[in-house]
Amino acid sequence: MKTIFNLATLLFLVCSLQSCNLLSAAGISSQGQPTKKVQSNLTSTTANSAVNIDHSQWDKLLKKHVNSDGMVDYKAFKKDEAKLDGYLKMLSEKNPTNNWSVQELLAFYINLYNAATVKLIVENYPLKSIKDIDGAWTKGRVAVGDKMLSLGGIENGILRKMNEPRIHFAINCASISCPKLLDEAYTAAKINEQLDRATNEFINSDKNDISASNPKVSSIFDWYAKDYKVNGKQDVIAFINQYSNTKINANATLSYKNYDWNLNDQ
Repeated sequence: MKTIFNLATLLFLVCSLQSCNLLSAAGISSQGQPTKKVQSNLTSTTANSAVNIDHSQWDKLLKKHVNSDGMVDYKAFKKDEAKLDGYLKMLSEKNPTNNWSVQELLAFYINLYNAATVKLIVENYPLKSIKDIDGAWTKGRVAVGDKMLSLGGIENGILRKMNEPRIHFAINCASISCPKLLDEAYTAAKINEQLDRATNEFINSDKNDISASNPKVSSIFDWYAKDYKVNGKQDVIAFINQYSNTKINANATLSYKNYDWNLNDQ
């Protein structure tokens, strides 16, 4: 009986650990990473932070290999893989804490997500889609301190908890229907303007077909609907209307475009 009890206890502990790992991979857990929230309108500043991270290495790579449409020259990026690895290693040696400003944290995790996604594609290049890679978003691939974060964990466990919905237009999933990869690194000194630019460009791009009464928008507005709030209330249409050149009627019904997961390769 004691043996059966011990075996049952062991199985329970194993399942619990597996569940924790699955929760972390799915992005429910932040794995101890800081998730400081944007409390009001975000401003760009390097003040009031324990650190100011230098993202210039990533900025140079983006300017070299990403065009104005956000399309990526992965074949050329592969030749600069050592520089990409060096940037990711630099980030991995940082230890983000709540002593960092929310601006520094946003820039750090957005750049980390984008650089790690490019690294994932480069490692598996050539390929047709990021979805061809096993566990692209769920496997722990990104080192930060003694933790291995998944792409899903960075997005859902950290960035989405920071009360800044514009992050959805800043992180890039290496696909045609994704918001474009900005050809510059995000920095605390420009974070608000950069997030505004990314959001404005995406909403007014061909990724959406916006009209007053029959809007057909990106599936991103469906998948993350609860993140888009105006005056503290979920309101996807009102959020879009803050940036859209064409305003959607408040009582319109949104429909969603099919998502093109083909690689955003130049």
